[in-house]
Amino acid sequence: MDQSSASRTRKSTVAEALPEEKQAEFDPQGIHGRAGSRLLSPDITPKISSESLIKKNPSRKVLGIMRRCINEFSDGDVVDDVFLLADKQIRANRNAALYLLVELRDRTGSISARMWNVTEESQAHLQPGGLVQVKGKTQLYQGTLQLIATHIYHVAHDGFDMAEFLPRSNRDVSKLAVRLREILMTIEDPPLRALMECFLIDEKLMQNFELAPAGTKAHHAYQGGLIEHVVNMLEVAQRIADLYPDVNRELLLAGIFLHDIGKVRELSYENGFGYTDEGQLIGHMIIAIEMLSEKIRESIELTREPFPEETSIRLKHLIASHHGSYEFGSPRLPMTPEAIALHYIDNLDAKIHEFTRDINNDPNPQSTWTAFNARLDRKLFKGPKKTEANAVKPR
Repeated sequence: MDQSSASRTRKSTVAEALPEEKQAEFDPQGIHGRAGSRLLSPDITPKISSESLIKKNPSRKVLGIMRRCINEFSDGDVVDDVFLLADKQIRANRNAALYLLVELRDRTGSISARMWNVTEESQAHLQPGGLVQVKGKTQLYQGTLQLIATHIYHVAHDGFDMAEFLPRSNRDVSKLAVRLREILMTIEDPPLRALMECFLIDEKLMQNFELAPAGTKAHHAYQGGLIEHVVNMLEVAQRIADLYPDVNRELLLAGIFLHDIGKVRELSYENGFGYTDEGQLIGHMIIAIEMLSEKIRESIELTREPFPEETSIRLKHLIASHHGSYEFGSPRLPMTPEAIALHYIDNLDAKIHEFTRDINNDPNPQSTWTAFNARLDRKLFKGPKKTEANAVKPR
């Protein structure tokens, strides 16, 4: 996890809601505005099944779903489709009128949606992790594409392939798992190698390690994101090891593997991304140290050899200090060469991923800049739009 994930809250420059006089511009059916919205109370809100959706929309399939993906949306599109409800908040605008703010997801990305003039009771049936049918219109507002919704209905999961709604790594996770093992098995120190094998032979743990995201929003926030992030870091460590002979390469490799392993229990990631109760109360660093202690005991039992106390302490320090500073949630500052190397390799991979993702996914192709990213505290330069006239041609 990179250091920005625990940064202090910062006020976004993007307004939480448009003024009332602007709301009507994005209401294609003309049912919002001062007359109020057509709200459905929880007891009469229809729960739409996948079967009824097919009848209304013959072109949409359920398994092998044919639907418009979020990354295909552009400004002014009329939307009537099914999404995963990733997050839900009831907020008040400057006039104290309540509106619904939700995050919608599918396998290609996410989009923020707003629905004006709601009540808490009318939206109580909508729960994060569920599927919803959303009607509305997209709008480019201050450089960010959002959706102004007129209706949001709960949809039964029956018949839907949930893989269509959860973003996944575009890397082959099975090949990443093979590469993970290859690198870790270059460790020659017997106690440390045996410890790594105790993790790798735990099938349930490794299944979750291959499925988990590295985070819920910041970087590598998709299924398979954790192993992709860790293997990237291991590759970087392998490449720079000869430049820093005073850094214990084997200890650094083990620390990279372990630094975020607690996220397999901190996060929930089968039907949407969120935090488990354990994750909320304890956090992935403490969970990871607990997991490390358990595997050290297993290693001692299997090898009938003691595990070096100093190695144990150094590994726990790598986990506890990888956020880099107290400001960003690190219980300890990095105090060994391996710890400072781990912190910067972690931050390097996370930040490059965030930068390239924001540039590649920016919804405004006419601008040379992305929208302002409050997490990064900046907007990013995309460069001029490539055309046949200005494209660099290979010689």
